[in-house]
Amino acid sequence: MNAPHPVLTSDALASLRQEARAASQSVMLRVQEKFGLDADATLNLLAAHSHLPAFDMAALNALNVDFGKMPFNECARRHCLAARDLDGQLWLLLTDPWDSATRAYAAHVLGAPFKTGLAHFADLSALLARHEEGLRAMEGMGGGVQAAQDSGAEALSFASIAEDTSPVVRLVRSTLYDALKAGASDIHLETDPRGLTVKYRIDGVLSNVAQVPGVEVAEQAVSRIKVMAELDIAERRVPQDGRFKVAMQGREVDVRVSIMPSVFGEDAVLRILDRQALSEELSGLTLEGLGYAGATLARIRKLAAEPYGMLLVTGPTGSGKTTTLYAAISEINHGRDKIITIEDPVEYQLPGVLQIPVNEKKGLTFARGLRSILRHDPDKIMVGEIRDADTAQIAVQSALTGHLVFTTVHANNVFDVIGRFIHMGVDPYS
Repeated sequence: MNAPHPVLTSDALASLRQEARAASQSVMLRVQEKFGLDADATLNLLAAHSHLPAFDMAALNALNVDFGKMPFNECARRHCLAARDLDGQLWLLLTDPWDSATRAYAAHVLGAPFKTGLAHFADLSALLARHEEGLRAMEGMGGGVQAAQDSGAEALSFASIAEDTSPVVRLVRSTLYDALKAGASDIHLETDPRGLTVKYRIDGVLSNVAQVPGVEVAEQAVSRIKVMAELDIAERRVPQDGRFKVAMQGREVDVRVSIMPSVFGEDAVLRILDRQALSEELSGLTLEGLGYAGATLARIRKLAAEPYGMLLVTGPTGSGKTTTLYAAISEINHGRDKIITIEDPVEYQLPGVLQIPVNEKKGLTFARGLRSILRHDPDKIMVGEIRDADTAQIAVQSALTGHLVFTTVHANNVFDVIGRFIHMGVDPYS
């Protein structure tokens, strides 16, 4: 005899959904564990309860996935899918039919009328993983997972996101994945009374990309970032800084983390430093390629060719300060000078240049590194950023004693730099 189908009451379902949410687990997997069912029985039980058609693996394989309607990262994060059947009918496939946020999102992005169906969590994960493999082949992404294993970096891929059963982990990983695909330099995770606001900075412009309801989701997302950056998850009253690595498309990406307490909880800012992409972008870089021309170009080249002094670039974050210095150094790097840089971090590897990364945990600050560099017989020095009085004093003295110093300062314009130097205690007559 066949075992009788379990009875799933509305109260029992509400309780299971609450348990799943508390455990950061899929409600479908929670039901499957609770009743000891196989995947097909679980799918049919929830389909009957939600009055939605069930799509098993064979039915999913017969659909044409439409990632143009719903982007990869959202499908992985929300564990859903937009697809068309053989008649061209648009379908929204869910693994949690009571996920009102995903339904609202789908209604917004799909536009055209669509039908809703239910798929098993594992089946949809397998389908997404298979499509990810196709993307890896098309984009030359092979090796990303192995690189991550070799370096300790966390591998980011569509498959790994789709297979993760924790909604918060999926949220964080899919946000990183999407930001890297979009070419963002920074990710802002902001906590407010509504929940979590996600913003990307692309080409210097900060834009809203998502609003995730629920203050508890915001807390869990920031805690996940802390875990990745090896920060203290119990400390929520003081700022914290850290970093971690991820691997995507066969390359390592450094992520710098800043956690800041606020009246609503904690905010996180993630600075993305994709050295390989930057190296490819800056290969053969010239000042003309950055848009400099005429008198400005001639002036920069003249300053870069001086035997001593300081070439200082200023501007807001993402304005191209470091890139300009890299281009200037690349043009004068003919092998006849000893060029040493100290940066936080080293964003682009310059052939024939000794580049030193700042490591404040080990005591290697800009100021200490710069003092050591001066004992290493340099001709030209690059200081990634002047942040404090010691670094400013040493950099100015180096420029006055026979070295050419390339550096940057965060200021709105060149006149503000003078004020910042005076504020740092640099003698005005210097």
